[in-house]
Amino acid sequence: MIVMSDSLPRRSSSPKVPAGAERSATMQSALDALLSGTARDPVRHALGLDALDRQLRPLLPPQLAAHARLANVADGRLVFLVDSPIWHARLRLAASELLDAARSLGLEVRELAIKTTSQPLRPPVQTPARAPAPAAGAGRSTAAEEAFRAALAALSDPAPGGKAEGER
Repeated sequence: MIVMSDSLPRRSSSPKVPAGAERSATMQSALDALLSGTARDPVRHALGLDALDRQLRPLLPPQLAAHARLANVADGRLVFLVDSPIWHARLRLAASELLDAARSLGLEVRELAIKTTSQPLRPPVQTPARAPAPAAGAGRSTAAEEAFRAALAALSDPAPGGKAEGER
């Protein structure tokens, strides 16, 4: 049986954000959920991580941001997933800037852990496959094409007596 709490995480008693700081209410509630005892709720924890990921990833170089995703924040450690060893190395090079950015958002982190996965971080975008339109006369011989045109012409010609078929 799963028991879910209806109470929202309490806002921390941290000092007010100075003017010009880019911390949204959503970001603050995500931080509060991660840093409070209510983070045991997996849904809230996942939502908080997603909100933090959306705040941290834009601070990475664009090429790297497409291949990295925040996986967890726990015990003073930021855990990121990357999709290949090359991105692991590049994220390691950007570690100090990333940790500084996380601290500027109010996270108390001391280290960065990076895990490499063989699975894509985001599901691939699927576009519906469209079958190419067949070219006129594709797959038909010249004789078949002529017979086809003659049949179409016969259908469009009125029946003898000036009335189309089906008219009385």
